[in-house]
Amino acid sequence: MAFTKLTINSLPLSGHTVLLRADFNVPLTDKGRIADDYRIRSSLPTIKKLLADGCKVVIISHLGRPDGKKDPAFTLEPAAERLASLLGQPVRFVDECVGPKVKMAIKRAPKKSVIVLENLRFHAEEEANDAGFAKQLAADSGADYFVQDGFGVVHRAHASTAAITQYLPSVAGLLLEREVDTITQAMKHPEKPLVAILGGAKVSDKIKVIEALEHSADTIIIGGAMANTLLAYGGHPVGKSKVEQGQDEIIKDIYTGAARKAGEGRVDDYLVLPTDLGIGRSVSPHATRTEASIDHIPADGLALDIGPASVKRMHDIIADAKTVIWNGPLGLFEIPAFATGSNALAAQLADASHITTIIGGGDTAEFAIHWERAHKKSLGHISTGGGASLELMSGLTLPGVESLLDAR
Repeated sequence: MAFTKLTINSLPLSGHTVLLRADFNVPLTDKGRIADDYRIRSSLPTIKKLLADGCKVVIISHLGRPDGKKDPAFTLEPAAERLASLLGQPVRFVDECVGPKVKMAIKRAPKKSVIVLENLRFHAEEEANDAGFAKQLAADSGADYFVQDGFGVVHRAHASTAAITQYLPSVAGLLLEREVDTITQAMKHPEKPLVAILGGAKVSDKIKVIEALEHSADTIIIGGAMANTLLAYGGHPVGKSKVEQGQDEIIKDIYTGAARKAGEGRVDDYLVLPTDLGIGRSVSPHATRTEASIDHIPADGLALDIGPASVKRMHDIIADAKTVIWNGPLGLFEIPAFATGSNALAAQLADASHITTIIGGGDTAEFAIHWERAHKKSLGHISTGGGASLELMSGLTLPGVESLLDAR
């Protein structure tokens, strides 16, 4: 599917100063060090392409939620240091993102250099999509072009995703193009059969995705805490398990759509819920696990993973798939006893070379990245965007993409 916006391959950027919006919102350790650099590594193809074209690359990003205040705990300096290590060349860090210090540092930097500016969210104007702040970002950077490559933020209308495009010719980076193309292709023109696996905590977070998938998916498998909510709606006792209240009308609509898609008699084969679950009595890191069918969950039990029979059924369904979309972990994977379902799914996908796999961002990406490293295997496309991937899958408009220059 052709990307509908201009990219860095569409314009003669050679020798120009480029303002690059990346997503360096990476997890940090208690000591302020980078715990996972996946998003920084994912930005490298765009940065290297710009450097190869002789550009001066000025990178802006946010990190965490400093609420418009300068908080040293959320400085981007560690990200700049990690980027320098990954690129194998010096990266200049400026502890402001606008102002005279920024202008001077960029002016003095030679071509083919990389400058990382301080956290955009140290300024409340960023999340307010303030036009004046966006104009100052553009002016102080001295940039000739703006490149949007922060897929994880393009679902937000912020100064560095939307307003900035009023002041500079704006195109997509390679990561953004790949994310949008890959997810859109899987949702609209997948190789069939398409199996979707949805997990996570809330049905309400996934309703738009489910509605979109009901047009294209051949099977939808539900796990995670959202399965508890659907099981409770169906009259199954779920003990003390996490259940999202007030979702009856939404769930009724989901089942209506499933019946329309699959036929009244095949709803349970199309919208697949667990038949057994991994049960805990607490969510402590050392919690132990027992198995129970969905009709025999103890009154004091917590459903924290899918059970072995459900894993087997999932395996059999996926064996015939050509495309798999996975968004949301199948259990509380942070506790080893309840990572069984997610581990089994990852192992099957890694060994299935005939399956095109797209893994949504957020918690699913966190799990998948660590699984890949531990097992030294690839799981396919792991999205860098949580909310952005969800909204793109749902067919919603992404402000940070829509505001870029059209390809035609």
